[in-house]
Amino acid sequence: MTLFSANLGFLWLDLPLPEAIRAAKAAGFDAVECHWPFEFPADAVKSALEETGLEMLSLNTWPGNRDQGDLGLCAIPDRITEARHAIDQAIDYAVRIGTAKVHVMAGFAKGEEAHRTYISNLIYAAEKAEPHGIELLIEPLNRHDAPGYFLETPEQAIEIIEETGLTGLSMIFDCYHVQLMGGDLCNRLESCLPKIGHIQFASVPDRGSPDGGEVNYAHVFEVISSLGYSAPLGAEYKPQGDTGESLHWLKLFS
Repeated sequence: MTLFSANLGFLWLDLPLPEAIRAAKAAGFDAVECHWPFEFPADAVKSALEETGLEMLSLNTWPGNRDQGDLGLCAIPDRITEARHAIDQAIDYAVRIGTAKVHVMAGFAKGEEAHRTYISNLIYAAEKAEPHGIELLIEPLNRHDAPGYFLETPEQAIEIIEETGLTGLSMIFDCYHVQLMGGDLCNRLESCLPKIGHIQFASVPDRGSPDGGEVNYAHVFEVISSLGYSAPLGAEYKPQGDTGESLHWLKLFS
């Protein structure tokens, strides 16, 4: 049986995060994950998690100023102080709500200096996370939706992971992004599996629910299961209208 996590960065955006957690439980999800939960009191989020019995699988470091185009800070050479504050904030919040993984967002940057900056910030994050048993995630984003983002492919993410030498660092393999950056999903899932810490999905190209578009997710989910990966898969898609009305796929694939 495939398990699914509701990504509350995209689903039930009309609800405060604690209520979105409750909605995910009522809809039949096995876990939840989020982007930036920091506007909501950690105690309220923790209470909703305890009430529903759902685990918050992961959260992201603060992206910076979204109005000015930021989408992460940790590979940007002249914003190291902000990046490390965002790392501290995310780890502290994760500890308070019992979340085991933090996605360290790279941001828009290129070149050797950005590479060195990201490596340095990941090592800093690992030093802060390790005493709490928190693991770190990095995620490649496709160049069509996020042109100029530091990480673009799973293969680049593996190089970063191996260069750091950190055992508590793995990648988010988002099938939507990977399909738009070369495809060959099933072979790449198999080759990248030792470095995968979380898997996400959405239809391609519209980033909608997984029962549409060009990717046969029934097959992809079967392959993931056959590889021995059994953690919940993250539904990070953009519903067309009401989230509840977009969930017809959940029973189909569960």
